[in-house]
This record gives sequence, C-alpha cells and structure tokens, in this order.
Amino acid sequence: MADKIKLVVAFLMVALGIAGFYLLSGSPTVVRVLSVLAGVAVAAGVGYMTAPGKAFYGFSQESVAEARKVVWPTRKETVQMTGIVILFVLVMAIFLWLVDSGLFWLVKLVMGRSE
Repeated sequence: MADKIKLVVAFLMVALGIAGFYLLSGSPTVVRVLSVLAGVAVAAGVGYMTAPGKAFYGFSQESVAEARKVVWPTRKETVQMTGIVILFVLVMAIFLWLVDSGLFWLVKLVMGRSE
C-alpha cells in the first residue's frame, strides 16, 4: 500500500512540474523547463524508493550491461548492408511496377479498352 501511495505522489510531482510550466508563463523559458525537470527528478527519486522502482532500476542496469555485450557492425559492414537493402528495394520496386503495369494492361485488354 505504501508503494502505491509513493507512486501516486511521484505522479503528482510530475503533474506539479507540468503545472508549474504553465503557471510560470511570464518567466523565462529556462525557468519553466527547469520546473518540469525538477518535477520529473523528484518523481524519479520518490519512484526509486518503491519496490517496483528498485526493480526497474535493476532491470535498466542489466539492460545497459547487455547492450555493452553486443558486437556492433563496423562502418564497412554497415555501408555494405545498407547498399544491399537499397539495391533490393530498387529491384522490388521495378518488379512490382512491371507486375502492376502488366495487370493494368491485362485488365484493359479484358475490358475491351485497349486503346
């Protein structure tokens, strides 16, 4: 029950930050944006104090660790694969254009409008 109350408080902090953005309409934009960021920061702090918040933090840490294990392609591999994709798209576009044109011609022929 305490976690639910904390999550509601976190939601209210975000809402207050957004409300502050609009209530401070006469202030400089930096102050207005800082109002929203402060609301989000306080909400994150309150949310972290809950069991779901700590579980989410642990999950995000594991996700970062897994992302570091990924073997990213080199620039050469990326350029080659991009070229292959572009070539495939062009070939498919031409093929579909030919099929569409052929079907259009066939429909015109069947309907007797081959002018």
